[in-house]
Amino acid sequence: MNDQQVVEATVDLAALSFDEALVELQRTVAELEQGGLLLERSIALYERGVALHERCATLLGEAELRVKKLLERSSGALEAAEIRAADEGDAE
Repeated sequence: MNDQQVVEATVDLAALSFDEALVELQRTVAELEQGGLLLERSIALYERGVALHERCATLLGEAELRVKKLLERSSGALEAAEIRAADEGDAE
């Protein structure tokens, strides 16, 4: 296991911001596209890519909910309501 693989294994995906996860996903895809990898490395990269994709999708979903929940104040200014993805069904 090289230094890059050790870093990948220890990074908590749940702690990554959208931008960080997207950069990691792009790196992962680029490495897979280069080819010539051992089967085990290819599988590990694929699994990491799926996890990173899910992280990005979750963060995008949460951002979409925040935008949908913008409330207009009486002054006409917009105010974001604090919600989480789990609250989506409760808010409607």
